Amino acid sequence: MKNTYLSSIVLACLCQVAVAQAPSGSGSLYATTQVTGATAQMNVAARISGTVIDAATRQPVPYATIALVNPATSKPVDGTMADDQGRFMLEKVANGAYRVAISFIGYEAKTLDIEVTDRNASIDLGKIGISSTAKALQEVVVEGQRAMIEEKVDRTVYNAENDESNRGGDAADVLRKVPMLSVDLDGNVSMRGSQNIRVLINNRPSTITAGSVADALKQIPADMIRSVEVITSPSAKYDAEGSAGIINIVTKKNTLQGGTLNIDTGIGLRGSNLGLNGSYRIGKMGFSLGGFGRAGYNMPGSFENTQTTATANEGQNVIRQEADTRNNMMFGRYTFGWDYDINEKNYINASVQYGLRNGHNFQDGLLTQRYQAGSLFSRSLRDVEVMDNSGTVDVNLNYTHTFRPQQEFSILTQFSRNNRTNNFLNEIFNSDENSLESRLKNINESFNQESTIQLDYTNPIGKNQMVEFGGKQIMRQVISDYETYAADGTGPFTLVEGTNLSNVFNYNQNISAGYFSYTLTTANNYSVKAGTRYEYTTINADFENSENEVSIPSYGVLVPSVNLSKRLKDGNTIKLAYNRRIQRPSLQFLNPNVQNPNQVLPTVGNPELDPEYTNNYELSYSTYFKTTSLNFSAFVRNTNNSIQAVRVPVEDGVLVTSYFNIGQEEAYGGSVFGSINLNNKLTLNGGTDIYYAVLSNNDPNQSASNSGFVYNIRAMGNYNLGQGWGIQGFGFYRGRQVQLQGVQGGFGIYSLNLKKEFNERRGSIGFGAENFLSPTIKVRNELNSPSFSQTSTNVMHNMNFKVNFSYRIGKLTSDAPRRKKKSVSNDDLKGGGEGGGVQDAGATQGGGAPQGAMPVGSGAQGARPAQLGGQRPVQTTAPAPETKAAGTDSTSVTAEQGSLTGRWQGKMGERDLTLDLVADGTDLTGFVQTPMGQLPISEGIVTGDEITFTVLFEGNAVPLKGTKAGDTLKITSHYQGRVMEGTFIKVQ
Repeated sequence: MKNTYLSSIVLACLCQVAVAQAPSGSGSLYATTQVTGATAQMNVAARISGTVIDAATRQPVPYATIALVNPATSKPVDGTMADDQGRFMLEKVANGAYRVAISFIGYEAKTLDIEVTDRNASIDLGKIGISSTAKALQEVVVEGQRAMIEEKVDRTVYNAENDESNRGGDAADVLRKVPMLSVDLDGNVSMRGSQNIRVLINNRPSTITAGSVADALKQIPADMIRSVEVITSPSAKYDAEGSAGIINIVTKKNTLQGGTLNIDTGIGLRGSNLGLNGSYRIGKMGFSLGGFGRAGYNMPGSFENTQTTATANEGQNVIRQEADTRNNMMFGRYTFGWDYDINEKNYINASVQYGLRNGHNFQDGLLTQRYQAGSLFSRSLRDVEVMDNSGTVDVNLNYTHTFRPQQEFSILTQFSRNNRTNNFLNEIFNSDENSLESRLKNINESFNQESTIQLDYTNPIGKNQMVEFGGKQIMRQVISDYETYAADGTGPFTLVEGTNLSNVFNYNQNISAGYFSYTLTTANNYSVKAGTRYEYTTINADFENSENEVSIPSYGVLVPSVNLSKRLKDGNTIKLAYNRRIQRPSLQFLNPNVQNPNQVLPTVGNPELDPEYTNNYELSYSTYFKTTSLNFSAFVRNTNNSIQAVRVPVEDGVLVTSYFNIGQEEAYGGSVFGSINLNNKLTLNGGTDIYYAVLSNNDPNQSASNSGFVYNIRAMGNYNLGQGWGIQGFGFYRGRQVQLQGVQGGFGIYSLNLKKEFNERRGSIGFGAENFLSPTIKVRNELNSPSFSQTSTNVMHNMNFKVNFSYRIGKLTSDAPRRKKKSVSNDDLKGGGEGGGVQDAGATQGGGAPQGAMPVGSGAQGARPAQLGGQRPVQTTAPAPETKAAGTDSTSVTAEQGSLTGRWQGKMGERDLTLDLVADGTDLTGFVQTPMGQLPISEGIVTGDEITFTVLFEGNAVPLKGTKAGDTLKITSHYQGRVMEGTFIKVQ
């Protein structure tokens, strides 16, 4: 069983080959084989057939391996593989005694003894039940951790599931740790200083991000997130939206056979969380059902504000404010997923997700004092409550047809709706500040609904080219129904009339798009991906209770993109990219409802905003040496019609915030990120991104400009203490942010976490502390213009201590046959600051697998073992060495030190692999180690700095070739017209 299991994993890791139809056995080569001491007769009409099923579920086991073995020598003489219904047939088998050996990954091997004679020339073994086993999953020793940060050809990936400090947080906490991203204390996200980004969830959008990205991130518990992908230069396949790029949040998925239930819970000084996540998979069908929720409490703070405006007759108006603040919230996300492999060429999947948010913010005792000519003019006291509740449902149904490897056609559909209630209430006290004088209430019910259909076609041309083209239609409907009410004292509320106070705003937007993309990968490791996308947008907007018309013309935009990369001989990579992007305003910027819970700082949207257009240029370089990796990048971004917040003073010193297309915004900067792994025990990574921002307003009525440097710094460390113990620290500082009329202050956060795993890693308990040396976080904002100045300070009490507990129950066997899920990705709308991933054809670079190809180690449905020269796959591999169960991810083999001797770690496709090599003169021996096990190499030869060796899989020889340059070993595999490449770094 162990041999079959490990061999199957190596096949997936090294071959990536799918064969269209399972072969039938022949046996004709063995017509006169010596069997059990007697000479077999020349009978070539014998046939052996049967069906392999799961002994527990009685469902077929597709693609199981069947070997016909000589019981006298224990050597295979023939073999075949079951089809997708578990059926198999061996034909033209000579007379004699045989042993039929049946095996499949995740199942115990089973043998049957039979005898073929003239009287039973046709033997039907019927249904053969094999039992699943979880033993193989417990045979690996882990010593290293998957890299927290991974650099790929088109993106940077942060593996959030490896970061214990994320427990009990939300998606905003996770994104603070991702290179090139910055998240403020309200959850607003920016990429290299720009909030014009698009956030996807599992490669598809959600309407929860259409109104406010910050609110959306609070609905996604950190415990759900597996990784975050940052795509700075999206290809033409992605929507043209997102001036700065795309963020794809990948949630945890369970692709194992059987049923599991994960329980995650935590309790802390300022919040608690509870999550249940279950999955069940049998045969071709899989289900998942889960939910995570979090409650936030005990989050006090304070607020201070001073704003000064100049008037022609009265001199300066000065307003000073102060209040105590509170914040309570509850949010969660619940999912149900289903997928079904119709057959090896057709796949369907569907999902329903529901997210909710219930937030209440309070300003208790908001004291407002107005001064004119230095004297107190008025004083008022009020209590303020802001309610922000929302519920979002996303329904997806997708179909994929595979013609052949990498040639696919997909139909992707999505319906998404977000219902949001955003209300505020003011209770205004009399001059005695003990009784109510009046009340003011605003009710804003809104929804954002999207219906999307998308068609994609991918087709390889030869071995090193790929074309992709498709079309998409998005139908978006947005409605904001808002009403303002006033009351005297505790009396009844009455409606306040006025277009900006009570009305219904309708906004309909339709986007039609088509794209074409071409990828070429050359033999000398150049890769070019170029494409273009055209989008045409029509908009209809109106107010139900007003004669004023909103006229927004239709517009089209052509957005080209070019990505170039070169993999150097030493394994380093240099990349150059250009793309043009468009950013449409979202409801947050368009909504004309006046939001004025603080009467001196109202906010109102602008329904006549135009889209903004951005050109992005990027140059990056990745290098590796020993156990260290470094990434350097430089970028230039210029934006026309930039959408920015603008403050305008009105009477009595009030500052109104709205949004305008100010004109030009530019950014020039770069980033550095590094990671080091010492002895598979200590991992350190960190970096900084810095840029110079320039903003200028071309509106003569609001002339303003600003510029300055902006930077962010982050660092993280993990140490494996052994015996299931681990410790992790994290720190982040966000420098001040340059705005059109001023700056927003910086802040820093840090955390320390200790975790203990037990019961064979089924359970864990963790202890965490956040901002434990500083009880408060203070953020100071300053705005200035010729007509006003404003200084505000927000203080938050963020010191937190928490305890996390997690436990997994249920039985897992092996990776179920799964296909890569595809889904709709509406990469558009400028949010308040939302893998995808660009994949290359031909030889993969930087770990990106060609689209449609079976990912390394995925065990994709329909994939069959590779065959050489028409030979049938028969198990012939030698037993793998025994390993011990422990809480780790890769096996350990002690090797001698030398030029080629030692441990080399790297990637082939999407999977981490380790090569343990021993070079003795011109001879090379050792093992190829995968996360699930190891396999010995054979025919190893050393010639200078080059090596060649072979890995056997069920009788098939997979040749590999390596070239050494310093402490880097580049491995290439040419097999049945496919090329796999991987770069390995010497670690021992």
